[in-house]
Formats: sequence, structure tokens, C-alpha cells
Amino acid sequence: MATTPTGAAPTGAVPGEPGVEGVEGIDVPAVSAWLADHVAGTRPPFAFELIAGGRSNLTFRVTDAAGRALALRRPPLSHVLPTAHDMVREHTIISALGPTDVPVPRALGLCTDEAVNGSPFYVMDFVEGRIVRDDTAAAALSEDARRHAGESLVDTLAALHAVDVDAVGLGEFGRRTGYLERQLKRWHGQFTQSPVDGEPGPAVVDRVHQLLRAAMPEQQGSAIVHGDYRLDNTVIDEDGDVVAVLDWEICTLGDPLADVGLLLVYWTEPEDGDAALVGVAPTALPGFLRRDDLVARYAERSGRDLSAVGYYKAFGFWKLACILQGVHARYAAGAAAGDRTGVDQFATNVRRLGERALAEVEAL
Repeated sequence: MATTPTGAAPTGAVPGEPGVEGVEGIDVPAVSAWLADHVAGTRPPFAFELIAGGRSNLTFRVTDAAGRALALRRPPLSHVLPTAHDMVREHTIISALGPTDVPVPRALGLCTDEAVNGSPFYVMDFVEGRIVRDDTAAAALSEDARRHAGESLVDTLAALHAVDVDAVGLGEFGRRTGYLERQLKRWHGQFTQSPVDGEPGPAVVDRVHQLLRAAMPEQQGSAIVHGDYRLDNTVIDEDGDVVAVLDWEICTLGDPLADVGLLLVYWTEPEDGDAALVGVAPTALPGFLRRDDLVARYAERSGRDLSAVGYYKAFGFWKLACILQGVHARYAAGAAAGDRTGVDQFATNVRRLGERALAEVEAL
């Protein structure tokens, strides 16, 4: 994980549920003892800070007595759906990718004993650099660095999709075929299982689900699919190079073009008027590549046919609507740790994402 001097730094300890020493989501004595016993070279006592930005799994910066920084990941505090927020899964993928050309933080330890902190968690190196979440963070980069950030983001994605899953021990990480069918079933299931105050989500999401099922393109091979690949799920350096890819919680094996489609959803251009989610999109600033440039560069680097990328973009909008409905349900149920911005707009944004997905799929 990383901080940035442009505003995405840790928020500090967050008082919350009755717990130990006022850090919501962390039993400080128990976790401190586990770290001292399981992460070589650490020196207690430890300080814990919740890092801003997460609407799902929680990430904490952990600093030991010698100033060494670690990152700790744990699931949300409540309303966790089956198979979601799997710490073992995240730890497995970054451990496997460590020796490859894909930049990831070094995995340091995994705790599956829920007696320690109420749920599993894992620890990794804290990678210093910039996380570009908004236009303020992007403005601190030169135009050359912004351009290079887009290029490096695409090149890193192509490198991820080129990893030999059998060679890195991920051959059984997930089913390699039938990705879209499985994803449509999974996310529609989450959507229907996430009513808010007893009310289901907007009907447009159900409508798009039907249209996407009817129009599925043939899968082009199989690869590691990150599942939420975007600029602010990476750490970049001052030149725009990606130095770490973060947030692997929904990673699996399957159709690599799903990552490309979702990247395009997040990659807002100046004339778009608004971002896919709440906030100001950094990629609308001068210097960043256009979406067409991203597509062309990925096609060149990967050798894949991107003629059906419009479908994957529609799927990306729809998947975000399903995910945001689940987040909305968690927040309504009281699981408010993490980023609280824009909560009052969740219902509107689920509908808006569904409508964007409908427009994209109807344009195919």
C-alpha cells in the first residue's frame, strides 16, 4: 500500500465500535502480538492508521517502533456476503505474482485465526509512492508523467494477462472458461441479495443483466483478471511508472478483456462531464491518454482482438452498479468504516451506472 503527499495519506486512527484502543477494525494488543510473532524484523509497539479510499476491504498502515511501515488488509466490519472479501485469496495472488514482472507489494504474513482480530487478515510491505485518486493528485504530476502513467498502466495490465498461471502456481485459482457467464451470475446474485431498507435495487440493473447474457462474446483465451483495475488501484512514482498494483480482492482467472472494459469505464475524458463514480476523475486532465489510445496500446502489447470492447465496457458499468448496491447495503446496515464520502448519493449512482450500462449495451 502507499501514501501520497497530494492528499491520499492515512486518515489516522478512527474511533468506532467499542474495541481496543479506539482503532475500528483492529484489536491492537492481539494484532500487535501476532505481528511480533509472525513478521520477521518488526519491533513493537505498533501504531495503526486507517487509510482513506476503501469502500470494501479495510487497509491500515502499520508502523513499528523502528519506523518500518507495513500494510494490513482485513474484511469489512459487517454484512459480508459469502465468498466476498477473501483475505486468503488476496494473499495467494500477491504471493504468486511476487517473482513476475507484475509489480505487487511483498506478502509478509497471513492470519486465518479469527480469534486474533475477529476475521482473517494479511500483511504486506507498504510501497511508497502516489495514489492518484482525484484531479488534485493528478495536478501534482507533470503532463509527461500523466501520459506515462496511462502507458505504464496499460503495459502492466498486458504483463498481468501474459503471466503463465500454471508456472506461478495459480492453475487452480479459478475456472478458466465461462468467465462472463459466471460473473453475470455472481454480481447479479450480490445485487439481488443487497436490498436497502427492504427495497430492491433499480430495475434497470436487472434489465441490463438480461441483455448482457444474450450478447456475450466468445472469450479470447484465459488470464489472471484483476477485477477492479484502475489508476487509483495502483501506486505510481514521480515519473508515472506503476510500482505496485493493489486491491486484488475480486481477482480470478478468466476473460482478460473484462479488465480492459472496466479500465475504460473509470478512464473519464474531459467531454464526458462526470466520472463513473462519485468524485472528480483525474484522467480528464491534460496529458492523460485518450480511451482509444489505451485500447490501441493494449491491443499492440497483448495481440488480442478488441473489436468487442464495447460489450466489456457495458459489463463494467453494470458490474459497478452491482458492487455499489452491495456497498450501499453494508453502509445502511452500519458498516461505515472506510471512505464515507458520497454515501447519500449511493442510490442515485447505482441507478445512473445501470443506465450507463444500458446505453452501452444498446449501442452494440
